[in-house]
Amino acid sequence: MAKAIHGMIRVLNEQRSLDFYKQAFGLDVADRFDFGDFVLLYLRNDETAFELELTVNAARTEPYALGDGFGHFAVSVADIAAEHARLTEAGLNPEPVKELLHEGKMLARFFFVVDPDGYRIEVLQRTGRFV
Repeated sequence: MAKAIHGMIRVLNEQRSLDFYKQAFGLDVADRFDFGDFVLLYLRNDETAFELELTVNAARTEPYALGDGFGHFAVSVADIAAEHARLTEAGLNPEPVKELLHEGKMLARFFFVVDPDGYRIEVLQRTGRFV
């Protein structure tokens, strides 16, 4: 059986991204590997062993074009309203909380926040299939 261990995104500015992911989701650097022309950073927190890999290419000076293929990655939280308020207070400008119904039943309560490189992160209420 395969086990999901990390997702990867390319970022332009290492410190700006580290600051955002620490402030927004409590992610800390678990490992950092400097290869000279690029750096791999593995971020995680105590909630899960799944990691976010940030790749920083040293020669890159222009923002990455995200294209139309990448969607988002998601995190779950215990209290969506409190998390939305915290990110708003931190100046991270989360989008409004939305509800997604399926066949008249609540499937998800969620909002999105955008990181410094334009990646959208979905923040979901920890309930149902999103525990």
